[in-house]
Amino acid sequence: MPDQPDLEQSLPDIVLEEQGLRDGLQSEDKLVPTEVKLSTIDALVDAGLRRIQVCSFVHPRLVPQMADAEDVCRGLKPRPGVTYTALVLNEKGVQRAIDAGIQHVSASISVSDTHSRKNTRMSLQEAQKRYVSMVQLAKAGGLTVRGGLQCAFGCRYEGTISHQRVLELVDRHLSLGVDELALADSTGMAHPGSIQDLVGAAMERAGDRPVALHLHDTEGKGLANALAAMQVGARFFDTGFGGLGGCPYIKGASGNIPTEDLATMVGQMGKTTGVDIHAVVRITDS
Repeated sequence: MPDQPDLEQSLPDIVLEEQGLRDGLQSEDKLVPTEVKLSTIDALVDAGLRRIQVCSFVHPRLVPQMADAEDVCRGLKPRPGVTYTALVLNEKGVQRAIDAGIQHVSASISVSDTHSRKNTRMSLQEAQKRYVSMVQLAKAGGLTVRGGLQCAFGCRYEGTISHQRVLELVDRHLSLGVDELALADSTGMAHPGSIQDLVGAAMERAGDRPVALHLHDTEGKGLANALAAMQVGARFFDTGFGGLGGCPYIKGASGNIPTEDLATMVGQMGKTTGVDIHAVVRITDS
């Protein structure tokens, strides 16, 4: 595994974390062979992506597509300046990540009690307690941790989520020593105004720690919301090549912002991502 790079050194204006291989493939019925995943990861690195979420450590019966997580991690090629990440949902997943040699994990909980119960079979209160143990185990294992909050901008089951509740959870995440923070619009309910209000407040609390946005395009507002976040200083965004992604436990939740679309918009604005858009399109088409 490559050493964990300093996020604030030699970065382009906007940093994209490619999540198509995890968030995108997890709901696909047809299993993608490990060697195809690894060749796609190599192609994404060659296309300029420097942060790639390669797998999730979850129960293979629940997510068969991720049953080869250890094999994927073993097959990763160390590449200078590249961060490979994995999603973990419980302590067992964290331990599997440590054993597999991955050095960066994303650990998240939902701000919605109903979504939490459907997604993890735990109440929000139970999820918070488990989350503390997860972060402690990950940090003890030498991992860098991104602390995420799902449904931060609204829930299809509960409706509007108060910013106060989200920011209370932001403070708890930060107090645990997470290295990064991520706010997920899991349902696609965010709009530019809510993005700016919540992201601005979260960035103020986070200080020097990066705040990333995971924006689903369910209502077609993904790019508008990304632009709104950039206008309050956000630089880190999750994307999926071809717009792959979505939550299987949220009805109608579509995919992530397409990597090629956000990179194109950023380039048209005169900013850099370091991503070869044409190369990403070829990966999408393959």
